[in-house]
Amino acid sequence: MKKVAIIGAGISGLFIANLFKKNLNYQITVYEKNSSTDTEGGYGIQLSVNSVKLLNQIGFDKFQNDKKFNPDKINFYSIKSSNKICDLNISDFNSEDCKYTTLRRSDLVNFLKTDLGSLIKTNHSISKIDQENQKIKLTFQNNENFECDYLIISDGVFSKSKNLISNNKAQPKYNNTLALRGMITSSSKIDRKNISLFLGPNFHYVIYPVSPTGDFNFIAIMKYNLSINEQKNYSLFSDENFVKGILDNIPSEMKEFLNEVKELKIFPVFVSDDFFKTKNNNIQFIGDAFFAFPPSFAQGASQSIEGAYELFKNIENNTEKDFYKNRVNKTKKINIRSKFNQFAFHLSNPLTKNIRNIFLKRLTKNKKFLESYLGKIYR
Repeated sequence: MKKVAIIGAGISGLFIANLFKKNLNYQITVYEKNSSTDTEGGYGIQLSVNSVKLLNQIGFDKFQNDKKFNPDKINFYSIKSSNKICDLNISDFNSEDCKYTTLRRSDLVNFLKTDLGSLIKTNHSISKIDQENQKIKLTFQNNENFECDYLIISDGVFSKSKNLISNNKAQPKYNNTLALRGMITSSSKIDRKNISLFLGPNFHYVIYPVSPTGDFNFIAIMKYNLSINEQKNYSLFSDENFVKGILDNIPSEMKEFLNEVKELKIFPVFVSDDFFKTKNNNIQFIGDAFFAFPPSFAQGASQSIEGAYELFKNIENNTEKDFYKNRVNKTKKINIRSKFNQFAFHLSNPLTKNIRNIFLKRLTKNKKFLESYLGKIYR
């Protein structure tokens, strides 16, 4: 029986643990640095059909319907005029059993950890990774050791495990944007059935339902320059004066929604600068530890799930050496789309905005374009 260690109990780590649990040839242990796997209340995520199909293999199709939602469209709005530009029917990519889904991240995490129980070890922060012969030896800050055949690293964009292996050569970079996120419990101004995307100069924000009961996720991405010292000062984003300064500069059109947002938090967006490959094929990265995208294509969670599934199948078929190349190819396509979306969403020149809006109206109804831009990713 092969021993598999998974570092990080996020979406990708928990999903691949569920897959390994079904194969009796593997013994798995999930290590989480925090004291629990509980996540913050209601912040939402979007799952396109590529990830829902994979989640259904572990019972997601039976997951409570009152804790997930299936929007039909993405409605695009110009924030300055609040006029609707166009809409994109994302349900065109659905099948009977796999539909575009929105839900709270915490609900998905709770679903993923349900059958793992004692396989998850909390309060385990990695301090050393040694590769001896064919075995991988892990040492944790509590002085506990573990020896495994496969090491799967899924501890996020600031992966400590990745830093240990790369000697701190694989650092993420600041994306020159801040994310503002929170929840809206009810509002008469919000489309209750679809995703609403508002485009403004140097920022955009998205509101979408995360359940049939009227709870909505709010996420805004705005351009904001931070000094190197500010990027490293994580306490800055809890400082009342700093937060007030950011909120004071938010466009008035967005403030009408911000007044209704609960649990508002602000944090800097970091993305991956490049890919990192280990020399040992028995050590692999998934999720944001593999690569973190700009949050403008709503594929972070879906690609964490998809990448985890690909790695599981590679290990199961003894083809783990192929995982890196295949995942890089798919990741590059998504990264290009994410960067392009952010650029297009944040246009500020009136002329280029008008041109963008004209193209949006045409392209969102062009089936050939949509199949190439979205279908190749969603499926």
